[in-house]
Amino acid sequence: MNEQKVVSKKKLGLGARIGDELRRNYLLYIMAIPVVLYFVLFCYLPMFGLVIAFQDFKLARGIFESPWAEMGGFENFYRFFTSKLFWPVIKNTLLISFYEILFSFPAPIIFALMLNEIKNLKYKKVIQTVTYLPHFISMVVICSMIIRFFDEDGIVTAFISLIGGERKNYMIEPGAFRSIFIGSGIWQGIGWSSIIYISALSSIDQELYEAAVIDGAGKWKQVVHITLPGIASTIIILFIMRMGQVLSVGYEKVILLQNSYTKSVSRVLSSYVYERGLGEGNDISFSSAVGIFTSLVNILFLTITNAISKKVTDSGLF
Repeated sequence: MNEQKVVSKKKLGLGARIGDELRRNYLLYIMAIPVVLYFVLFCYLPMFGLVIAFQDFKLARGIFESPWAEMGGFENFYRFFTSKLFWPVIKNTLLISFYEILFSFPAPIIFALMLNEIKNLKYKKVIQTVTYLPHFISMVVICSMIIRFFDEDGIVTAFISLIGGERKNYMIEPGAFRSIFIGSGIWQGIGWSSIIYISALSSIDQELYEAAVIDGAGKWKQVVHITLPGIASTIIILFIMRMGQVLSVGYEKVILLQNSYTKSVSRVLSSYVYERGLGEGNDISFSSAVGIFTSLVNILFLTITNAISKKVTDSGLF
């Protein structure tokens, strides 16, 4: 009987097989409709707007009636690459991004390892709650707090003066901007970002630790030989995904924290796109070209990092 059913299914045409699949699993496909619509409406359809980067786009005329840019449509890219702000903006973006990778990326891993060693559940929950809170505060409020903390009369400035530092408004110091940006980012996201690592730690077999204790391994050796290998795949995947956002430093926080004194070190690609596209420049075509450049470089970093990871650790996204 089973052989007859398999043969009859093979004889059915493609349309009949699709119809049979829809009838059997119609509830699953109905549940998938909102997700499919979301990606179609907000991820795929907007990709048509990439054509703006190759046009001399005029908002009043729209995409279909705006003329193509000169130089075969690549004039906006040429203007960006030859702009006097090209290298400063690239430099600022790369510096902030790589500082985040160097300091912000390992911070939640270290925090999760430390939290994993706390045996008092009540104390552990209090710490988790306190560290999660900044993630749920609005970016505007967070930036207002940062500005107030590092003002001349701010609490952080007062602490710096107590340990021998200079009492001044650090928010107008170009040399302090990146440190404030990275440090506040760690404070804001360390708790929330550690959730995935805490989840990965909970999946490690506890018998491995018991065996290590019997063999005389201390805490440090347990971390090195059991804990870190146990969450290595999670770290690698998240690192690859982070490398795919090298040029995508968020513009909201940059714009809210920067001022005329720090603009030379705080202007990144995302804020530059905002300035030229929606700010005083009102040059949407130019901003679209910069956005395409950013996406292509991010894809390049993602692909290279994934290839290296596959070769070295045999683990990757694809």
